[in-house]
Formats: sequence, structure tokens, C-alpha cells
Amino acid sequence: MLELKILNRKKIKEILALIKEQWGADFSSELVFLMNDKGKIFLVNKEVFDLPLEKLKINSIGLYFGELKNNELRLSIEGSQLIGKDAKQNLIEINEKQAMQWLKGQDVDADGNYRGFVILKHENDFLGTGKYKDEKVLNFVPKARRFKYNLEIPD
Repeated sequence: MLELKILNRKKIKEILALIKEQWGADFSSELVFLMNDKGKIFLVNKEVFDLPLEKLKINSIGLYFGELKNNELRLSIEGSQLIGKDAKQNLIEINEKQAMQWLKGQDVDADGNYRGFVILKHENDFLGTGKYKDEKVLNFVPKARRFKYNLEIPD
């Protein structure tokens, strides 16, 4: 099986406290939190442990939720979708042009009272998490998930 460790309640509480601190969101879940040795966090249903995992060849398991590094949590795109609907701070609403820039892997200009990792939102869609620094949001969208086509960015 993968080198994933099931997180205990204390570690889960630390992660939930970071979510509350960074985004002002109350997140609760019946899902099991797993973490690899690189600080990547995955969420799975409890029922997954009913499967004969030792007999299966598994590359990954669960939903990639985010990465814990230097006491900060960087959410994945899916993680931002889970947390974003309840976020009360560090949530930046962007326009269509900025959304297209973001999806192409570019940093986005933003000014405001933000700190650390922010969630980007366009209309009803949460587009992921970036690091706010010097009035810019630094893009962490993996290359494999970026728009590769030369789409027109609206004015």
C-alpha cells in the first residue's frame, strides 16, 4: 500500500484550526484524513478500509485535499471547492479575464487585505488556491490542469 498515515484527532484538529485561521471557515467531515511523507493530505470514506488494500496495486487513494507545509495549508482545486463555500476571509472574487489568466497558469493581480494562501472564485466557481504576495496571487495550478489552448482573454 501507499505510504500514507491515518491522521489522529489531534492532527486533524490542527488542520481544521488552520482552515479556520486562514479562511474563517468551519469545516467538518466524516471522511478520514490521510497524509503522505511530503505533507500531502488526502480524504477518503471510512468504507475504503473494508477493501483488501494489501492485495491491490494502488498509486493513490482518495481526494487530494491539499498540502501542509511550514504550518500553512495550500488547498488543491478540489480542496478550495470544499472550503470556499464557507470561507469568510482570504477569498478573492475575480473577473472573467482574471479567471482565464489563472486557468492558463498565470499569476493574477489583486489588491486588498489578504495574507498567505487565498481562494480564488469566479462567479459560482472556486478555481483553486494561490499565495498572496505583493498585490499578486501566485499560481499553483499544476501544468497538467492548465488550459493549453490559446483562448481569447476578454478585455
